[in-house]
Amino acid sequence: MNTCAVTGNAVADSRKKIRHALRAGTQQVIATGCWATLSPMDTAALSDAVQVVINEEKNSLVADFLGLPADEFHTGMIARRPLPGAHSRTRAFIKVQDGCDNHCTFCVTRLARGASSSVPMDEVLADIRAAQAGGTREVVLTGVNIQAWGLDLPGKPGLGDLLGILLADTNVPRLRLSSLEPWELEEDFFEVWRNSRMCQHLHLPLQSGSAGTLKRMVRKTTPENFRALVARARSVCPQIAITTDIITGFPGETDEEFAETLEFVRAMNFAAGHVFTFSARPGTAAARMKDQVPMKVRKARNAALREVLAESARAYREQFLGKVVSVLWESAQEQDKGWLMTGLTGQYLRVQAFSLENVWNQIQDVRLLEDGEKAMRGEILT
Repeated sequence: MNTCAVTGNAVADSRKKIRHALRAGTQQVIATGCWATLSPMDTAALSDAVQVVINEEKNSLVADFLGLPADEFHTGMIARRPLPGAHSRTRAFIKVQDGCDNHCTFCVTRLARGASSSVPMDEVLADIRAAQAGGTREVVLTGVNIQAWGLDLPGKPGLGDLLGILLADTNVPRLRLSSLEPWELEEDFFEVWRNSRMCQHLHLPLQSGSAGTLKRMVRKTTPENFRALVARARSVCPQIAITTDIITGFPGETDEEFAETLEFVRAMNFAAGHVFTFSARPGTAAARMKDQVPMKVRKARNAALREVLAESARAYREQFLGKVVSVLWESAQEQDKGWLMTGLTGQYLRVQAFSLENVWNQIQDVRLLEDGEKAMRGEILT
């Protein structure tokens, strides 16, 4: 069970999932991840059947459990195959980096993961080739702070260098980034999106649209710098989906600062976004700050921001109506005389269409006809 500690709700969910597994009759649960690392005694106290493996030991978890020497076993030996079924997944998530050297005052992940470390390029290539051999059509590069990839490697290559090599040395149809801190990127970083295999989607966590709030968060950006970064990306790829994260009710956030955030988010025309109510995490600087915002206010601001983001998301989707996009089908639901296919575009738009055949894990051209509540609807052209 890979636990999370990014918010109080995430800790509660982790605890709930472990208890659910135990109630279902599981004889042993190995708890790892951030909550297990930060609170190993609390985790182990859930049951005698719970074993804790902290993040530093996670890479050897499988070998240790099977009683194999670590040098004789590595996860690359396991084929990375798309997962069929009701909750199908066709993407392979390839971890290229872990840890973080930033000091955002709200973040507990840095405490749980330690300093930034990069996966060497040859190992990343090997993982992607293993995924392709298993049938994966889309690769998502993940990490705690993938923007820092390469800074601890010989020669200090950058993330742009990694993307260039992956596009040149593999033929994976789609390459996507999971999340990218919006600072310290090379001036020409976004040029790689001229390659059609790069998914037209960037997740850039903003956290606040107020300069004052960002300063207290110790984020290495300002609203002006963030706006300029997004403009650079859109100059290369005008219809790229820019999504983000926002925290509401950060300590000291005034009505005026929240109004600045609302206005900034409206102006940025995000394709989508996640809004988090501030959760004071033990051990972080923000948990010790004065002027904690009342929970009722935090939640009211959360609701207001969600409305703004929902409206901008609708506007982003509607520009694709009548257009042809490529969709990677992730799931297939059998119906009379055919299949209801569901998948994602490169812009991370969810699409449904009817097909006479089960075309799961295929990439097809689709004309988008209607914007639905849970997915856009279209017709398959190829």
